[in-house]
Amino acid sequence: MPHVDIKCYAGRTYAQKKILAAKITRDIAEIFETSEDSVSIAIHDIPPENWKTQVWDKEIEPNRGKLCKEPGYDYDD
Repeated sequence: MPHVDIKCYAGRTYAQKKILAAKITRDIAEIFETSEDSVSIAIHDIPPENWKTQVWDKEIEPNRGKLCKEPGYDYDD
């Protein structure tokens, strides 16, 4: 039962989010050899000014050793 939780800057349309969710769903189902019905996806809009505090500090930095794909940017304190 894969669940994907995506956070991105605000500004994408609902149609763009639906296309992304459909593509991710297909790939997960194929790679994990599961049904597309078992996949759920949430997409959260985060204002750019809140990215560091809401995403970087809480989810990216503390989980650096667990990330399958690390970001190509960093924050200097």
